[in-house]
This record gives sequence, structure tokens and C-alpha cells, in this order.
Amino acid sequence: MSTGYRALMLGVSLMGIAAMVEARETPAKVAPPKAPATAAQDAGPDARRRAAAIVAGMTIDEKIKLAHGLFPPMAAGKTTDTLIPSAGHIDGIARLGVPLVRESDASLGVANQVEQRKGDVATALPSGLATAASFDPEIARAGGAMIGAEARAKRFNVLLAGGVNLTRDPWNGRNFEYLGEDPLLAGSMAGAHIAGVQSNHIVSTVKHLALNAQETGRMVVDARIGEADLRMSDLLAFQIAIERGKPGSVMCAYNKVNGDWACENKHLMTDVLKRDWGYRGWVMSDWGAVHSTAKAANAGLDQQSGQELDKAIYFGAPLKAAVADGSVSRARLDDMIVRYLTGLIETGAYDTPMPAAEAPIPYARHATVAQDAAEVGIVLLKNDRDMLPIARTAKRIVLIGGRADVGVLSGGGSSQVRSVGGAPIEIPLTSGAAMSFARYTYHASSPLKAITAAMPGAVVTFVDGKDTDAAARAAGDADMAIVFATQWTTEAQDVPTLSLPDNQDALIAAVAKAQPRTVAVLETGGPVLMPWIHAVPAVLQAWYPGQRGGEAIANILTGRVSPSGRLPITFPAAASQAPRPAPVGLDRLTSVEAQAAANPANAAAIQLESFPVDYFEGADVGYRWYEKQRQRPLFAFGHGLSFTSFAYRNPVVTGGRRLSVTFDVVNTGRRAGADVPQIYVAQAAADGAGTATPMRLAGFTRLTLKPGESRRVTLTAEPRVVAQYDTALPGWRIAGGRYRVALAHDAADRSQLLTTTLEPMTMKP
Repeated sequence: MSTGYRALMLGVSLMGIAAMVEARETPAKVAPPKAPATAAQDAGPDARRRAAAIVAGMTIDEKIKLAHGLFPPMAAGKTTDTLIPSAGHIDGIARLGVPLVRESDASLGVANQVEQRKGDVATALPSGLATAASFDPEIARAGGAMIGAEARAKRFNVLLAGGVNLTRDPWNGRNFEYLGEDPLLAGSMAGAHIAGVQSNHIVSTVKHLALNAQETGRMVVDARIGEADLRMSDLLAFQIAIERGKPGSVMCAYNKVNGDWACENKHLMTDVLKRDWGYRGWVMSDWGAVHSTAKAANAGLDQQSGQELDKAIYFGAPLKAAVADGSVSRARLDDMIVRYLTGLIETGAYDTPMPAAEAPIPYARHATVAQDAAEVGIVLLKNDRDMLPIARTAKRIVLIGGRADVGVLSGGGSSQVRSVGGAPIEIPLTSGAAMSFARYTYHASSPLKAITAAMPGAVVTFVDGKDTDAAARAAGDADMAIVFATQWTTEAQDVPTLSLPDNQDALIAAVAKAQPRTVAVLETGGPVLMPWIHAVPAVLQAWYPGQRGGEAIANILTGRVSPSGRLPITFPAAASQAPRPAPVGLDRLTSVEAQAAANPANAAAIQLESFPVDYFEGADVGYRWYEKQRQRPLFAFGHGLSFTSFAYRNPVVTGGRRLSVTFDVVNTGRRAGADVPQIYVAQAAADGAGTATPMRLAGFTRLTLKPGESRRVTLTAEPRVVAQYDTALPGWRIAGGRYRVALAHDAADRSQLLTTTLEPMTMKP
């Protein structure tokens, strides 16, 4: 989750299934909301010294009080402070000025999954993959700043945001929340989002440490991978996000990593995070992810979250007893609480009180932030014969399927936002691991209404697509057909197939046969297969586009905005191309066991046995896997078309101590647009014939150019992407010698290959 399970348990009690046990051209950017005025934040050693001084004045009972937090839906009568139905609550210590902490899920907006807070709405961003597709950290930062401002106004000061788990499998039900398959892109975007949240003087987490890469059996799966490969992939994403965002807290994951529960994993929490990376904040558990007292505390877990969802309050009375008998030292307990206060102090949350009552929120301005993110994140995958933008000569346009008459789809789970405008469709689930806390939900942003408004001279109609023959006839009678296809994904369960559900592939094929001017608009949680791709001239990947998704889609289709999104994730041509063609362990789960695997409030009898997932692809995640296997995907990482065109000219590559490429980006088309030039790097083979090492994204930027405009750009490679992780150092090692550099439009583009020589160099872990 992050914390869907607080909502889950509320849903369980409501549903009576508590016995079940165990997810315009480029638009002008809106300035992020201003952070509240406050005293200058403490930073670094000063914050820790201040925190240590506060902890020195505490009794042991006060320290223990801060080491575990409540899950409000199950915590009635456990505090005298007001409990807001949400993710978490930790009482303060008034005599020492330690503030009350209220926590909310917030990956895509301030969450309210099953409307625990009746009538409470928030601005819903598009999915994380849509934001990642912008390849623009400023878009991520603006979204984070907006969410943080709304959270503070709603009296929350810790947000369970900052999801940076890499996409290793295209069927992961939670891919939509995260930021794709590349560690540089994901880490950069997560860091910017975290910084935006914390600009409001509240805490953002980064999550879920680590290898929380599938939802099937996520409570018990043992993710197995070698140290160097882990450092060069998933952990590098976390490292970059932490460096750039400086989150107040890190959330450890449900799963095991190389045999140890993530929240008992000393190597991850202490050796890597706190020792190698020098992290000063606190490690909180995911909700229901704690399995012990002494082992977890000594491994580096600082706080038990949502205590009611674990089998025991491990960091309550058992922790006090462990300190008394010496199995957890007093110094370790002090460090746990010092880290908690340090995270609050460094972000400004400690010294910036929450409002006493909910404050007004400028929802109209925030909606523009959501729309901007959707517009720059939508990816034009295909546009044969310049089918798009929609020609003004099209007078009869039929929209088919996807409930495009009423809204746009959102993903399910703990990230679910009850958006401004309401939910025109909200259907409870009747089966599956997400049944008790996720609902099939749409945002009230109708593409039909938006396209009709954008094309007043055309007649725009809608057909629901349930009858394939009727849809084909309607398409044949129109000048253009736009098919909206949907794939709902959710936390707690993976999709069993990459095919579109509900016979939608057949619908698209039939419409395309009847109408050669057909556009497919995909609202999906990630990659889907497209058996109809050669028959459909234009395809738009809209992801889950958020509460202004209808308007964003309309602006792209009609040409008010030139598309500029780039894929942050590879789209396979067949499921067999991926490292694993289906969720590992799905065959182990009965319907009841699936509930047990998803529900961390497991105090009953059913125990799903742990099972391994071997990540044999190692650091070669996503596009690197395809290159290594010499497989051609349907659409490559980094791919995306525009209504204009761009050329890269006069490249100069520089080596030595730091690799960089300087070149001209030229808009060679007839309208303004945004481009995302990328550089990929790999060491050259000794014989000059190539290299077995796949090329890695080492740098990217986003820029907007007018027709004919040229701009000189320099991209400097992230050194850890160029390097290999050497466990013998330990640390990063750049081998001296020749390197291949691709100046590219996407991960498969090798039209401009350069070479340079780098000096040998080592870097700390």
C-alpha cells in the first residue's frame, strides 16, 4: 500500500467480513502554492542536536509513546486529541512542544479512499506514470506543492507520498502510482515531488524501501537480487530521490528482501540508508508490516505505523520491556525518537502548527496544476498520416466506450482521491484482494463534454460500445471515431493479463475496420497489448489523467496543446517479452488466501507461506532488459510523438572526469512544441564491436521551442549511471576507457552514436 489498509480495515468492518485476513502548446505552469510563513528551518546537524536535547528531557514512557502510531478508524478512545479518519495519528507531548502528527495517504492527492471523511474532496492529479511521462521535475514539484498545501489546510502534517518503486513487471497493479522503470527518471521526479510537498513545512515520506515490485502476495513475497544489481537499480532510485527531495521519513515495505522482512532488514535500513547515505530522518513501517520488537528496532525501524493493523503493538509495552532487559539499548531507543523529531524539525513541520480548523483551499487554481500535469504527460504513441490533431473539417465525430460521456478512470487503492466534482461512477468490488478498500472510480471530467466544447462546429455523439456491431455502424456513419479504452488497476492485486478487458480489443478492431479515421485513447494503469495497432492510425496514451483529464485529452486531440509526453515505461509487443509474463505466485493464492495476502490486519489463522521472486534481470530493468535480450518492444521507453518535429545537430561529447554532450535542439516543424532529448551511455567493448552492457539513461531535459527555433543544450551524465557498483570497494567505480553515448529520442534510438574516453574514478556508496 502505502496505507490502503487503514481504509481496508474500515471497509472490512463495514462489509462484515472481518474474518477474512491478510492498493496548449505546452501549457503555462501554475506557480506552486506558497508555503506558510514560519521561522527558518533547522538543517543537518543543528536539527539533530536540537532533537537530541528535546529527547534528553523525556521520560521513557514519553519516548515509547512516540515510537508507535494509531490507525484512526480502529483507535476510538485511545487518545484525547481529535481523531481525523485517515491513515495515522501520533499524539504530541505538550510540555516539550512536540507536535501532534496526523498522516494521510497522498500519492496523487489527499486521499479519502472509501469516503471515511464524508463530503471531503481534494484535487486529483493524474497517475504517477503520467507525471513521470512529462520528464519534467518542475511538473512533479508543482504537483507535490499543491498536494502539500491541501494537506496542511486539511490539518495533516505527514504525507505518505513519494512512491519510487521501479516498474519491473508490466502487470503490477500499482505501477500507475509510481514513476516508471528507470532509476534516474524515477529518482529525479520523486525527489522533486517530495520537495514540493515539504515546501509547505510538512513531511513527505519516500516509499516503499525496497523491491515492493508486485502486489500478488506482497505481504509475504521474498524479493531476491544481488547487492550490486540492487544498488544500480531500485536503491539508486531511492538514493537520488532522497538526495534531491530530502524527505523527513522513509517507509519500509511489506515484503522480504533477500530473506529478511523489509522492516527488519538491517542492511537496507541501517547499512545502506543511515550509514552509506547518511540519512537523518526516521524510518516508519508500512501499515501492517511489523513482525517483531527487538529485531525490527535493532535493524533500524524507528516507528511502528498504524499499530492496530499489526498482530501486536510491538513498539509499545514490548519495546519498553526490551529496553529494560537490554535486548534494545537505551541509546537505540533515543536514536529512534531523535530521528523522528529530526525529520519533523528539518521539514519545518515541528515549528509550523497545523490550523485549528480546516482552511480554505483554492480548488480552481489547483485544478489547473492537475490539468497541466495531464497535458504534458499524455503520450502520442502513433499518428499515421497526421490523423491528429482533429481536422476542423471533421463535422461528425463519434466517441465510443470508456464511459467517456461522464468522466475519466482512476486507479484504485490507498492513493484514491475523492476529487472535486465528485465521482460519477463508483462501484464497490465483489471479489479480489482489494475488495474491502478499493472502488472502481471515475473522476467527473467528461471527454464528451470537453471535446464538444472544443469543437462547436462539429456534431459530437457518444456510443457506449457495449454492442460492437452498433459501435461499428456509428463509426462508419461519422467522419471520425475516437475509441476510449480502459484498464482498471489497483493496489493489492496484479492484472492477470496485459490484454484490455471486456472485449475492448475486438471493439477497437471492429471500429477501425468500419472507419479508417479511428483514434484509440487509452486510460490504463500501464502497458497493454495492442493486437489492433496496425489498423488504427492514431493512438493516445492518456494513463489515468486525473480530475481534469477530459479537458486535457480534448486539448491534445484538437491541437490546442501539442503532445509532449514520453513513455517512462516500455510497452511490450507480447507478454512473453517481459522478464516474467505473469504475476509470480498467483497460482498459489486461493480466493481466501488472496485476502490474507492483501490484509495486514491478520490476527487470525490463515497464513500464506512466503515465496521467492528472483529478479534475475538484476539491474537491467525495463528497456535495458529489452536491449540485452535483443527484443523489439511495441513502444520503447522514452518514445513520444509531437505535432511538430525536432532534430539534434552538431553534437560534441566531452569525457575525462565527467561525461557530457552539448548539441543543438532545433524545432524543424511549423508549430511550437516541447521536446525531451535523452542521452544513453554504456562502456564500449574492448574489441570495439559493441558491448554486452545495455545502455542506460544518463541524462535528459525538457524544453519548449518555437517553429524554427534552435537552442544549444548540454546534458551531463549522472556518474552513478555511468559507473558499476563494486561490492569490494564498496562503492561506485567508473572504469577508465572508451564509452558509447547515444543522443536519442528514445531508448531504442541509435541514430546518433558518439564515443568518448573517461578517466577511472571511484565514488562512495
